[in-house]
Amino acid sequence: MTVRTRYLILHGLRWLPVGLMIPVMVLLAQERGMTLPQIGLITAAQGFVVLALELPTGGLADTLGRRPVLLLASLINLGSLLFLVFADEFWMFVAIFAMQGVFRALDSGPLDSWYVDAALAEDPDAGFESGLSRAGVVLGCAIAGGALLSGALVAWDPLPVVSALTTPIVVAVALQAVTVTALLTLLREPARRSGTRFTATLRGVPAVVRDTFGLLRRSRVLAALVGVELFWAFGMMTFEVFFPVRLAELVGSAETAGSILGPVGSGAWLASAAGAALVPLLVRRLGPAWSGLSLQLGQALAVLAMGLFAGPAGAITAYLACYALHGAVNPVYSGLMHRQADATNRTTVASLGSMAGQPAGAAGSIVLATIAEATSVRTAILVGTIPLAVAALGYLAARHPHPAAGPIPEPTAGPQVPVKL
Repeated sequence: MTVRTRYLILHGLRWLPVGLMIPVMVLLAQERGMTLPQIGLITAAQGFVVLALELPTGGLADTLGRRPVLLLASLINLGSLLFLVFADEFWMFVAIFAMQGVFRALDSGPLDSWYVDAALAEDPDAGFESGLSRAGVVLGCAIAGGALLSGALVAWDPLPVVSALTTPIVVAVALQAVTVTALLTLLREPARRSGTRFTATLRGVPAVVRDTFGLLRRSRVLAALVGVELFWAFGMMTFEVFFPVRLAELVGSAETAGSILGPVGSGAWLASAAGAALVPLLVRRLGPAWSGLSLQLGQALAVLAMGLFAGPAGAITAYLACYALHGAVNPVYSGLMHRQADATNRTTVASLGSMAGQPAGAAGSIVLATIAEATSVRTAILVGTIPLAVAALGYLAARHPHPAAGPIPEPTAGPQVPVKL
């Protein structure tokens, strides 16, 4: 089994429970007595925790190792899912989403970093973008498959001891237990600091974070890529938050839109997987920087079409195109970020983008929602295309590699290393 195969198996196991949970989370919270304002506060708890812990946990993965951090993250996620099966009070949901925030902060980056380090250890000239693009395919298929399975489980309702909406969560618990076992079995890495005490390792975390910020100040490419994430996350609210409302306007009722959104959502994630599958070919032809710029501009145009089309068929087509381009640009961006790092700070550098995206996404949601309230949802979507287009300009700085990062090799379509995440 190759390193890349291991990576893809673990990546799929990471996202399959998410696909199971996405369709039922809000409905389950409402079934347990939560109001929509309470659900908003519950969700915010996760975002604040991720924002606070993103860089420190990235530094922890870079100093302690990817494997122990991923195992800790998976165990915390397992605990939060078990808690979710029984939670029925507001404070319980807040605690669960705070645990999910810790999980997401710990989980953000170590698996990709492990794969990139393992690929480069096998071949320093490895074009690991191909593996990252295949991970995007796996992610889209896992979420789409999980969402379809979730709907089937709710319709089937095979567990009489819990409600139908709780059944996908029970299955997600079982899958998360499998993930923990798979991490123990498939993810191997050399010991980081033989003979070094754990407390001494922890003391190295602030230094890694500090050095990463120093790299951000010195590297024009890294600063531009973090800027890409800021504008990208702001503009993503157009399709993540406002498309369901836009669709309801076009079809005439929320109920009809709700019945359409299930298959459309699964189709969107399959489109994302298809987009990611085409990345190696595109990068071979255009290079990473021009590929990122082209895909990002394409996504802005797809969102523009989503706002301009007057019929549901056109808006849905634009939405699917948007997700296909989103799935394609993600591995391109991730690959460029990894090119700005090395094994000592790879996860922390990757966390810079994620950390920038948290407040930018929150700001986008607030600003665009205010515009939608004052004018229309269509206007908010059209305004949101502007930061998506601006984000594309950040890729121009990556046309030439940063001196510290080394050359950007052409990715290959086949496996880069013998046996992965």
